[in-house]
Amino acid sequence: MSFSLPDLPYPHDALVPYMSKETLEYHHDKHHAAYINALNTLIKGTQWESKSLEEVVVGSFGKSTPLFNNASQDLNHTYFWKWMKPGGGGAIPGSLEKRINADIGSTEKMRDDFVAAGVGQFGSGWCWLAVKDGKIVVMKTANGESPLVHGAKPILGCDVWEHSYYIDYRNRRPDYIKAFLDHLVNWDYVEELFQKAV
Repeated sequence: MSFSLPDLPYPHDALVPYMSKETLEYHHDKHHAAYINALNTLIKGTQWESKSLEEVVVGSFGKSTPLFNNASQDLNHTYFWKWMKPGGGGAIPGSLEKRINADIGSTEKMRDDFVAAGVGQFGSGWCWLAVKDGKIVVMKTANGESPLVHGAKPILGCDVWEHSYYIDYRNRRPDYIKAFLDHLVNWDYVEELFQKAV
């Protein structure tokens, strides 16, 4: 199976001013494309060649670091573009909000914990909302690791690699994550993934 770069679900300038056209051109068109090109090269002739992307991510973890890194980053980014939308942020769908309140304490605590996870991730990585053991949890992972390899299903992730925010926010990672939550998140898609996860 050969993997290909998914189209953005919106124009490159659709997330301005919270994410610039230049950032999306570099991040989607160059960085994500590079992960896919490397993945397609690395997967040839391996046992993973006919597997789904999720199967490659889980199966190659701890076995083939280069293959895992590129597969996991492809998967993470394929979700990432859909986790954002023009005019995003705002109200969280009712059933999801209820579960966040039950599992984490409140939407405010979830937001604070999510920002803290992203800011506290040393170097490159991701901060997440994921479903683990039937509950919504906040997580962080290094580099390209997906919650899938830690027994959890991702329902929202924010890329905190510098290429995701440095053009627009320079070293202000907290401001980037707050803008992501407040103005970019496609909560309807998060809710859809949550329903599938439970």
